[in-house]
Amino acid sequence: MKAKQLSVFLENKGGRLTEVTDVLGSAGINLSAMSIADNSDFGILRCIVSDPDAAYKVLKEAGFAVKITDVIGFTCPNTSGSLALVLKYLSDNGVFIEYMYSFANGDVANIVIRPTDLDSCDRILEEKKVDLIAASDLYRL
Repeated sequence: MKAKQLSVFLENKGGRLTEVTDVLGSAGINLSAMSIADNSDFGILRCIVSDPDAAYKVLKEAGFAVKITDVIGFTCPNTSGSLALVLKYLSDNGVFIEYMYSFANGDVANIVIRPTDLDSCDRILEEKKVDLIAASDLYRL
């Protein structure tokens, strides 16, 4: 099940992450999950929010470079080897993961992935009975 993720490009300077979270908070948009990757010049904030379309709009209006990307969310038991098994399903079928981030909550791990082939990934995970997270649920985590 595909969900929308925001990718926000940030200059590597103090306060930029604060500005993003302030814009989202002021608009009543909640962050469900996020990851930051950076290099010496800029960072990319990837995040799942409660209302991706509204978040895109307010961030654009605030002058941020932002785009929406489709991702897939799923859960697996928060136990050794559970994630490896799911990733093996994908790699055995030629699905490459561009990036992922995850967070555990008790006995369950929530994972967000950006595969190279969203449709194949979705089909494989459904065939293997992996617990996919509906977009509406992912936005509320």
